[in-house]
Amino acid sequence: MSVGVSTSAPLLTTSDTTHTTPVFSVVDYLVFALLLLLSLAIGLYHACRGWGHHTVGQLLMADRKMSCFPVALSLLATFQSAVAILGVPSEIYRFGTQYWFLGCSYFLGLLIPAHIFIPVFYRLHLTSTYEYLELRFNKAVRICGTVTFIFQMVIYMGVVLYAPSLALNAVTGFDLWLSVLTLGIVCTIYTALGGLKAVIWTDVFQTLVMFLGQVAVIIVGSAKVGGMGRVWALASQHDLISGIELNPDPFVRHTFWTLAFGGVFMMLSLYGVNQAQVQRYLSSHTEKAAVLSCYAVFPCQQIVLCISCLIGLVMFAYYQEFPLSSQQAQAAPDQFVLYFVMDLLNGLPGLPGLFVACLFSGSLSTISSAFNSLATVTMEDLIQPWFPEFSETRAIMLSRSLAIGYGLLCLGMAYISSQMGPLLQAAISIFGMVGGPLLGLFCLGIFFPCANPPGAIVGLLAGLIMAFWIGIGSLLTSMGSGTAASHLNVSSFSLPSNLTSVTVTTLMPFTTLSKPTGLQRFYSLSYLWYSAHNSTTVIVVGLIVSLLTGGMRGRTLNPQTIYPVLPRLLALLPLSCQKRLCCRSHSQDVSMDTSLFAEKMKKGMLQDSGDKWAMAEDRPGQEGISPTFVLQETSL
Repeated sequence: MSVGVSTSAPLLTTSDTTHTTPVFSVVDYLVFALLLLLSLAIGLYHACRGWGHHTVGQLLMADRKMSCFPVALSLLATFQSAVAILGVPSEIYRFGTQYWFLGCSYFLGLLIPAHIFIPVFYRLHLTSTYEYLELRFNKAVRICGTVTFIFQMVIYMGVVLYAPSLALNAVTGFDLWLSVLTLGIVCTIYTALGGLKAVIWTDVFQTLVMFLGQVAVIIVGSAKVGGMGRVWALASQHDLISGIELNPDPFVRHTFWTLAFGGVFMMLSLYGVNQAQVQRYLSSHTEKAAVLSCYAVFPCQQIVLCISCLIGLVMFAYYQEFPLSSQQAQAAPDQFVLYFVMDLLNGLPGLPGLFVACLFSGSLSTISSAFNSLATVTMEDLIQPWFPEFSETRAIMLSRSLAIGYGLLCLGMAYISSQMGPLLQAAISIFGMVGGPLLGLFCLGIFFPCANPPGAIVGLLAGLIMAFWIGIGSLLTSMGSGTAASHLNVSSFSLPSNLTSVTVTTLMPFTTLSKPTGLQRFYSLSYLWYSAHNSTTVIVVGLIVSLLTGGMRGRTLNPQTIYPVLPRLLALLPLSCQKRLCCRSHSQDVSMDTSLFAEKMKKGMLQDSGDKWAMAEDRPGQEGISPTFVLQETSL
């Protein structure tokens, strides 16, 4: 079956067997409670260790002493949310293994951050990613980036907490608000008290729980249907094993090009510039450790993707042998995995609890990362620049208060999510809409020396407008037609009161039967091209506005904020071609700005409060780019 061009989900095998809601045993509750207690214990351990001697650097950046292994697993845990645990197997079950080709995007999606974004951010000795925007442009651009990120994460936090709890409640009868409050409170406590180090080490523990829960499902499920050979045979027999779909049409939901290259931009927005991930890179004790942690994520992600795909195939084989009940067949797509797990593990006390612990480990890791990153950017970007006289003790108290405040806000957003009805789909898709423009803003600064502050602000606004135009337009179109479009980052409701189907934000869309035309065709852009389209809009508009407003003439350019990709590409050409391509007037302008910057730096005329503008070679232990090298590179 060619998933990329399919127009409907495969028919589900059903039976008329009356379905009874599975009930958790005492052992299951104990396993689930153990997850929460151990997560809380890890956070409290790091909070109590050295109590009274903590610094803001320890709380927000783990004192920049983390090693490669925990950082890599924390990066993986943040990416592997409950949404993915529920969504990917259901995607494979319904549409086949085409989604597996997303793994091809992991290579470039991690290689580019490792060799471009991490070196630039690490050598500037940043705490907040958005400090870069002030060093490259000005304070106004930094505030615009920070506010955009806060808006993105606050909208998404409540949904990540509420939606998996609702899906679990619908399938197992697990109390909805008890799980929401318990997770929210536990996560808030260990994030606020333990800081980034507690978040990273709890992520390590939660990653292991996620892995064990998913592997247990694969082992038990494959054993019940006759082994993995039988699973593969049934999947092949029903055309569930997808080949490479080379259709270049960006309006087709899933093709090889969409997954492998459109996914690169999605990965860059997550692993390249997102504060929750970059903060982990910057907490590493050396730049090399940060790069290695990025490399280590690549095989881990491939393993996780393969495990999720295998769960989907095992689930398909299981329901070929033991058909779904009528109630289960009418359920929302994100509930399929939970129904499968409860049917499969119902007679094995403790294993259903292990999978629920696996599911909520995904939620805990994502939410704790959000709390910590939001507290960091609020402190570093919105408070400290205006109140630099804060003492260390007051700064620590304020940082913890911010984490607690965002935890309470998350619980409030979870309640609002329960009242929003169909508008919840728009709230979820905002997360995907905002990531692309922020990626474009950072790429504009890093790769284009001529980009200036007016261009950055106008470009960001243009990218956000384009993102919301496509996202909201596609949402309204699908709601008006009564079906969910194939490109949406959200899924449709199976019933008006059923909110659980929206938990799968990028994996569960249904496809329309008729080919869209006009603006509807424009709105049917595959969700995986959203980041590429919106970030390109920011870059193009930003460059045009920058050129119209004089570029960087008359402004000081910090050479460490630029990655000279064009000169490095030109250096591969023959010397004669390089001379023809050199633009002398632009070379002189950039040389003058860079030389002026270096001269002022040496005279002490440019001093930032955190000494972040000092040349890297002037800081012990930092690998830097010499002013002469930057001058030669940028002059090309």
